[in-house]
Amino acid sequence: MRVRKKPWAEGELLANSYVVKNGSENKGKWRNLFGNENKLYVELGCGKGKFLAETAKMFPDINFIGIEKQKTVLATAVRHIEEEIPNLLFVNYDVLELEELFADGEIDRLYINFCDPWPRKKWAKRRLTHRGFLEKYKRFFGERGELFFKTDNRDLFEFSLEEFAENGWRLENVTFDLYSGDISGNIATEYEEKFASEGVPICRLEAYYEKHND
Repeated sequence: MRVRKKPWAEGELLANSYVVKNGSENKGKWRNLFGNENKLYVELGCGKGKFLAETAKMFPDINFIGIEKQKTVLATAVRHIEEEIPNLLFVNYDVLELEELFADGEIDRLYINFCDPWPRKKWAKRRLTHRGFLEKYKRFFGERGELFFKTDNRDLFEFSLEEFAENGWRLENVTFDLYSGDISGNIATEYEEKFASEGVPICRLEAYYEKHND
């Protein structure tokens, strides 16, 4: 989705304390910024930040980082945070360059919410749940890693199920219609709220990786 640039966005990113400048300089040292050794959860493409901000408030003993490439989108996200959330930070970066931001074994969980489905078959390798990406994510986990995925695109979800299975991940809590059952504890993104209100089924899964299973 194309986002119209806002003249204030650049200044907001420079001035806002939730935004980490020169993110790559913190590779391997992210916990130093939080001042603790808590687990680190990262959202790839955090959009306007609602999901991550609410999740961080719910789990104060976990460190959260949101990565967003589009400056205007990220500036909007941090501008709307009205209360102190000490376990939350954001980085203006391309998720395709994760290896510049994080060291091997530094991340405990990844969130991928409503990513671009890249619907054409020839674009499959660009999907964030393609086995090429799944293999790369393993580097950033320690002995064990988690990836939570949500999408409104059923074709992408079915594709992802196959990719996870072929790449040695264990799947749990797989659903093709999140809102048809018990969703206690679910935190919705902005897109999710819109889709759900229109009756669009939301697909969700949890994928777990353990090194000794390779």
